[in-house]
Amino acid sequence: MRKENAGRVSLIAAAVLAAASLTACGGQKSGTGAAQAGTAAETAAAEETASGTAGAAGEEQADGAAAGELTRIIVGASPAPHAEVLRAAQDILAEKGYELQVMEYVDYIQPNLALESGDLDANYFQHLPYLESFNEENGTDLVSAGAIHYEPFGIYAGKTSSLDDLADGAVVAVPNDTSNEARALLLLEAQGLIRLKDGAGLTATKNDIVENPKNLELYEVEAAQIPRVIEDVDIAVINGNYAIEAGFKVTDALAVEDSASIAATTYGNVVAVRSGDEDDPKIRALIEALTSDEVKKFMEETYEGAVVPLF
Repeated sequence: MRKENAGRVSLIAAAVLAAASLTACGGQKSGTGAAQAGTAAETAAAEETASGTAGAAGEEQADGAAAGELTRIIVGASPAPHAEVLRAAQDILAEKGYELQVMEYVDYIQPNLALESGDLDANYFQHLPYLESFNEENGTDLVSAGAIHYEPFGIYAGKTSSLDDLADGAVVAVPNDTSNEARALLLLEAQGLIRLKDGAGLTATKNDIVENPKNLELYEVEAAQIPRVIEDVDIAVINGNYAIEAGFKVTDALAVEDSASIAATTYGNVVAVRSGDEDDPKIRALIEALTSDEVKKFMEETYEGAVVPLF
């Protein structure tokens, strides 16, 4: 067996073992979401280590890792855009002496639990308000190592194709977690569909609605599942990454967060790490790669306004 083939087989085996470990952790999440997360992680790990980066750079990365020349960084991410952005940084990291392994998750729970347990070096899928809320609710100690990009929240058509055509009692799907629901409510308020009590801001819940002229019915759903129920509701407020995964474009949205809104200035997506790891050399290398000119160009050309660099 040739040396490079042996190295590649070794990497694939290591990735499968790592994915199995991730699937077993985070017992607080069960059922379909956790099963999907485990399956996605295993698939991503196998594909990531089997194929590496494209062309000669990918071969050099695999051979280097097999020889112990590259330091591995394992990062959890949602499939789009985060995992895609990470892969755009792989060659840059390889040049710095690091092999980036991306583990994909389809929910917002598992990647934080896996990071807290030490199965990941970092994750990249969430904004800071969600991270802080997760820490408070789960007793974790995760922090931001740096903000990378912002994804505008959008209102997308379901059964109703225009906000002006919303009937009395129309059903609106919104995320069911604290920080993202507040963001959805602020966007609905900006369109004049509801009014929140003064000062509700980023902690708003449906109990803070003081005016609801159309008697809108809020249907609270896990953020990742909202694109799947959009045909059953009149309109849906969707996180940027899940809109991208579902094939929606910002230009399709009935309304989008204003760039000067409180949400736009607050909800930057961050690389999260365990407290104390912010200055780890491999984490600093990861942040430098993700905030490079090459990755910025990738974001701007690939997502056409759905992913906005914060650097």
